[in-house]
Amino acid sequence: MIKNFFKRFYLVLICVILYAPIITLMVLSFNSSKSRSKWGGFTTKWYVELFKNNSIMNALYTTLIIALLSALIATILGTAAAIGIQAMRKKMRTVVTGVTNIPMLNADIVTGISLMLLFIACRFSLGFKTILIAHITFNIPYVILSVLPKLRQTNVSTYEAALDLGASPLYAFFKVVFPDILPGVSSGFLLAFTMSLDDFIITHFTKGPGVDTLSTKIYSEVRKGINPSMYALSTLMFLVVMILLLLINMNPDEKAAGAKNAKISKVASQHPKLRKFRKVMMSRVVPVCMVVLILAGGIFYGIRSKSSSDKQVIVYNWGEYIDPETLDMFEEETGINVVYEEYETNEIMYPKIQSGAIAYDVVCPSDYMIQRMIENNLLAELNFDNIPNIKNIGSTYMEHSKEFDPENKYSVPHLWGTVGILYNKTMVDDPVDSWGILWNEKYKDSILMQDSVRDAFGITLKYLGYSLNSTDLDELTEAKNKLIEQKPLVQAYVVDQARDKMIGNEAALAVIYSGEAITCQLENPDLEYVIPKEGSNMWIDSWVIPKNAKNKENAEAFINFMCRPDIAKMNFDYITYSIPNEEGRKLLDPEYRNNPIVFPDDKALENCETFKFLGDENDAIYNELWRQVKSK
Repeated sequence: MIKNFFKRFYLVLICVILYAPIITLMVLSFNSSKSRSKWGGFTTKWYVELFKNNSIMNALYTTLIIALLSALIATILGTAAAIGIQAMRKKMRTVVTGVTNIPMLNADIVTGISLMLLFIACRFSLGFKTILIAHITFNIPYVILSVLPKLRQTNVSTYEAALDLGASPLYAFFKVVFPDILPGVSSGFLLAFTMSLDDFIITHFTKGPGVDTLSTKIYSEVRKGINPSMYALSTLMFLVVMILLLLINMNPDEKAAGAKNAKISKVASQHPKLRKFRKVMMSRVVPVCMVVLILAGGIFYGIRSKSSSDKQVIVYNWGEYIDPETLDMFEEETGINVVYEEYETNEIMYPKIQSGAIAYDVVCPSDYMIQRMIENNLLAELNFDNIPNIKNIGSTYMEHSKEFDPENKYSVPHLWGTVGILYNKTMVDDPVDSWGILWNEKYKDSILMQDSVRDAFGITLKYLGYSLNSTDLDELTEAKNKLIEQKPLVQAYVVDQARDKMIGNEAALAVIYSGEAITCQLENPDLEYVIPKEGSNMWIDSWVIPKNAKNKENAEAFINFMCRPDIAKMNFDYITYSIPNEEGRKLLDPEYRNNPIVFPDDKALENCETFKFLGDENDAIYNELWRQVKSK
């Protein structure tokens, strides 16, 4: 009795460990609140949004199409390669087999970077084709590994006998050899399909703008605070897999069924039509339906993805930094298709622009990064005849822009703001007017820091009484030591994730951008934002056009569109970041137009500075010191 109890308890425990995360995910898919830690009531809106969300659905279709095509092509090439290897002499076969196994043992990141560099060297534009080639490349060894053992089990004499009887080599292969190796070929295909479906790292390095698989899409969503539609998608995928497993298990092998359960076998034998129906369903109908679904999705995706180079603009922007509806409006009004891609930090964006691997048309870097891009000759001068709406940008912001774009030739301000402290009034009982509170041990494991080298060092330098653009090694070393001292108190280094954590009361204090503070306050009224007395960073993010842009006039049309007052207001309403568009500000609701967080007064900004590019040498010093902080 006790033994049976422990057996059941063990089984239940294993099920809880395996399925608790999935059940949690399924519950969150019906939570009306975007916060993972706050239940906002039951809803099905995330499932509705899932099928309305073109980016997620396109990622799903792309994932399935690439997995199917790469698995099919890799299976054909891998099977042919396995046949060739099997025909070699023993020593050569051993050497070649070892060589084909290397990609499977190699780290994915090495394979991904190597393929990316190869594509750049061959001047391939990163996109759907490069992902497909990459997936075929890393899938072939798995197919060879699956097919070779079956080839070793085949009888060569049977094949030769077929040839002696007059069969052609091709006919003899498909009639004699192929049936014997079919299980290996099928296993290779399924393994390749699974590997392709699950891959992230290689896809991440070989994908281009506007092309996402589920893995890369989920990664980008997690970096900025995951969209609840992802919960809905994951729930549906789990249910589909579960249904397929149930259907498969409803059609057991007859011999196995007879050996294990004579009663089931007897019932099955009395219903041959039902048995035949199940067999046909599982072996033909279900696979055909899956292929049709994938191809239909691919056709749908292809139709929606306009690829005419003279009618598109490729935009590279921060995550959650524009109202998606404005992109639809731009496409409708101009007939120019927008290919939109997001990044998390300036430091992630810059290498892509510098490498020239992808020709983006419009990018939205921060002030100091724009200065760096100008100095490294990466930006094209703007033709302001194509951007007449620049008149709506306030003169104050155009003057500030001269700090990083001296002649205002390369950039147009898009959004601006400050960096400050967001704190929870119910969790913090000390005055919050200084950066020093971020070093208060009372709030250990409840502090969120920005995962950005310039922001982290900037606030520390200001707290120590130095300029956030300091290049003095002693000052920077002091700041590094201060950050290392703070590290045990920090719950996490985050970018956009600070928003969800503060809304969900998961932390007491967070270094955050002013626009994020407004969004957080709307969801959680216990939150307050302050610019510390030591001063902070006043930043400006601006539209620029890389020098290798292929659609410059379309890019200028896009920038001009974003400078319209009504579009500026839409962007503010969506992301609540301060707009430099004076005419657009007049359209805002009074509660925002005069809000000190959105538009702080001169006194709050008197100790604030704008980041400047400090040169590649100093930039390397900052990065090395930041690496030391993060590695401690």
